[in-house]
Amino acid sequence: MTARELRTDDLAIPLGPDGLTPEWLAAALSGPVPAAVDSVAVTPIGTGQTGATYRLTVGYAAPCDRPRSFVAKLPAQDGSVRAGVTLGYLAEVEFYSAVAHRTSVPVPRCHYSAINEDGSEYVLLLDDLDPAIQGDQLAGCDEETARRAVTALAGLHAPSWCDSSWLELPVGSMPKPGDSAAAGGLGQVVEMVAPAILERFGPFLDDTDRDTLRLALELMGPWLLTDTGRYALMHGDYRLDNLLLDADRLFVVDWQTLGVGLPARDLAYFIGTCLDPELRADAEQRLVAAYHAELLRHGVPGYDLKTCLADYRLGMLQGPLIIALGAAFATTTDRGDDLFRVMLRRSCRAIRELGTLELIRAAAAPA
Repeated sequence: MTARELRTDDLAIPLGPDGLTPEWLAAALSGPVPAAVDSVAVTPIGTGQTGATYRLTVGYAAPCDRPRSFVAKLPAQDGSVRAGVTLGYLAEVEFYSAVAHRTSVPVPRCHYSAINEDGSEYVLLLDDLDPAIQGDQLAGCDEETARRAVTALAGLHAPSWCDSSWLELPVGSMPKPGDSAAAGGLGQVVEMVAPAILERFGPFLDDTDRDTLRLALELMGPWLLTDTGRYALMHGDYRLDNLLLDADRLFVVDWQTLGVGLPARDLAYFIGTCLDPELRADAEQRLVAAYHAELLRHGVPGYDLKTCLADYRLGMLQGPLIIALGAAFATTTDRGDDLFRVMLRRSCRAIRELGTLELIRAAAAPA
């Protein structure tokens, strides 16, 4: 079953894990050969910051070659579903149902998807990729893992590189290039939440990082309006917690921040927030070169490494942007706060060492 053939029919969307019954799963999996589901054991997995994820262990009434387990994604179950979050649910279902098959990025197969009109109720039924395990954002990663991640990222960016058809993407959390109204609106959101972000995380940062964060938030509007002329599909929140890895495989999950923008924003966000600063400073040119080489292998024309490195430097404000939006809209958890603090320290240092704020000021200055 291809992505465009995913069924989004009148089967009731489960409102919680109790709705993931054998009867529901049998209907969701039905096709030329009926799925005789006898039992389903539902177990919560994941961090649950912007939704609820469950492993379904399935028993069948008769021997068959269907998967013995799946992963189901539902909205957050704590009553925290808000407008910014529902936009993410709409984006993720759109990705699996109409976008994934047009990319080369490794993702889990989607067996069923459904969402209501306003995005407050949805379900995704995905492959269970066990024994692949979730990356650990707090621990960070080594250079080899980072290389695997950035080369996989090229499989998202290259197939959509400067393809204007993606500017019509019906949903997305990131402003499209040239959309000054959307960019300005998102900049205003960041401006509104900036005092709360500084109050919440400032005490955990040293003076230098706190000043960097304040300046980055102040320049978010001009940064969002900067248009290099280069754009592609973006994951938006491309980091270790949104990767599943084992010795031989890497899969990208959690597509709620899908959008269109400067591709190197994803690259900068990953390298800037997932690597300890000393490793990042040592490895970043090699990692950017590996990403760039993979873009060329996928057929991206007219993009030299020098320009890619400049885009990488410019894209580093993706860290403060996603942290500010996440702190404003995601469910608050102890791990989430720890994660934001570590990411801010890594990101702020990268912004300083790469001269990102100076680049933004230069790009925003009148000709």
